[in-house]
Amino acid sequence: MSAISSHTILLTFAVYLIAMLAIGVMGYRGTDDLADYLLGGRRLGRWVAALSAEASDMSGWLLLGLPGFAYVAGFEAGWIAFGLLVGTYLNWKLVALPLRHYTQRAGNALTLPDFFEQRFEDDTRLLRVVSAIFILIFFTFYTGSGLVAGGKLFSTVFHMPYLEAVLAGAAVVVMYTLIGGFLAVCWTDLVQGLLMLFALVVVPVVAIGRDGGLGATVANLGHIDPQLLDPFTGRDGTPLGLIGILSLLGWGLGYFGQPHILVRFMAIQRPETLGQARRIAVSWVTLTLLGAVLVGVAGIGFLHTPLAGAASETVFMRLVVVIFHPVLAGVLLAAILAAIMSTADSQLLVASSALAEDFYKALFRPRASAAELVFVGRSAVLIIAFIAFFLAMNPASKVLDLVAYAWAGFGAAFGPTVLLALFWRRMTRNGALAGIFVGGVTVIVWKQLHGGLFDLYEIIPGFVFSLIAIVLVSLLGRPPSETTSALFDEVTAARRR
Repeated sequence: MSAISSHTILLTFAVYLIAMLAIGVMGYRGTDDLADYLLGGRRLGRWVAALSAEASDMSGWLLLGLPGFAYVAGFEAGWIAFGLLVGTYLNWKLVALPLRHYTQRAGNALTLPDFFEQRFEDDTRLLRVVSAIFILIFFTFYTGSGLVAGGKLFSTVFHMPYLEAVLAGAAVVVMYTLIGGFLAVCWTDLVQGLLMLFALVVVPVVAIGRDGGLGATVANLGHIDPQLLDPFTGRDGTPLGLIGILSLLGWGLGYFGQPHILVRFMAIQRPETLGQARRIAVSWVTLTLLGAVLVGVAGIGFLHTPLAGAASETVFMRLVVVIFHPVLAGVLLAAILAAIMSTADSQLLVASSALAEDFYKALFRPRASAAELVFVGRSAVLIIAFIAFFLAMNPASKVLDLVAYAWAGFGAAFGPTVLLALFWRRMTRNGALAGIFVGGVTVIVWKQLHGGLFDLYEIIPGFVFSLIAIVLVSLLGRPPSETTSALFDEVTAARRR
């Protein structure tokens, strides 16, 4: 890439970043207390809630990890996309409305651990603390994946040393997360979600068109490796089999336990608009997932120099730099930065809430002032970003691998607990504790095992074992109190109206 192109793209990035920071300043003016900083005062409209939830969900892996996987594995990547699409729909359909009602009625809960504590009347604070521990563990890896993506972006486009590139991306995300809190994060996510949609529609369409149309691209793929056209064949040429297909589809299970997505359901202003928000979200996810897979597929036929190893995740960037004018290339590459920022900021915010609300306030300073808690939350952002930076220091790291681990951890630890807490009256506090612990630990242990059944994506055994633990421990223990049961009945009635 020429010096003129690099300068043009850098200028585009600078304009984009200034705009995001300006939104952060506006969010700062609307942040008066911890409820504003962590949940925006429950003032999100349907468009902001929908695109903020999905933009924070997809992260840099949507423009790096998934296209990179499609570049290596071809149409096998379609199984991940389908699983995520189904998971998105079911999350909005099953979880959004009852969680919005429940968190407001259950002591106006601001975080997922806070909701669990209120839902099960846990005076010991054990449920809140255990939940916060798993949030901090897995979000540190998740944030690290965003910093890896930022490092690949800046090092590929501007030929910066990798560590300097990671540091530059981390500085941007931390800066406006510190400034604006939840409102800034959600409004920037709206803008960034639209930019990501634009990029993932334009790039594959133009790339396939430049290659002589879809038919020519598919023919070229078949000439390179016909197995890339077969969704039932793995990247090594062997049949996927049941374990392989279930592992790819299993990504959809993760949605029910992602704190940074669930918090958007909690923050929407009017519960009756959730149906409209769901349609917006599912439409966005459909287009972007399809676009991401097609970017990788188009890259196989378009790029003459193969991308090996971790470099496969730069296929989107390579296509953009080769095909587009520097000005438009700058806009499209800014979409990667948008994807990174839209998730990393949300992750930092939820993790900081776990430290401020679920550790500091719950265990040490229950009477802490609003200003003190906001200060602690912002300090936590710096601490977590610092740890994530060290996880991102290896340039051989793959974005998709880091995301897959964190996604499985949240999905298994919190997914079954959230679902049963919303829909099963008999669930108990000890059942919730067992589910969170068993799900999270199963993911950590299963990840270390290989061969045969252990090749199954760890989210599936973690989710199943968590469900079993919740049901068994709840049924063996004392039934919930009358107060807990009455609150459950109240929320159920509100949901059905």
